[in-house]
Amino acid sequence: MATSRGSAEQDYVIEQVRRQAFQCTVLWCEGRPCLEYNSQEELNKISDYVKAEFDKDLLDVFFTAIESIPVESSS
Repeated sequence: MATSRGSAEQDYVIEQVRRQAFQCTVLWCEGRPCLEYNSQEELNKISDYVKAEFDKDLLDVFFTAIESIPVESSS
């Protein structure tokens, strides 16, 4: 039963990250949450938020964190 509680807690933390003013996306890979962020500064802010609010490391919540690839404009 602890696994279910852990999953619920993880889902709650993910939802709170998404509700904040962070410009990030949560992607899912094989049922695992992956954080997509726009800059190293934003990643640091998200990580600090998760640590301060939930006393968890970012990678305890997300399977991985990847930087967004900028969209190239066609010329």
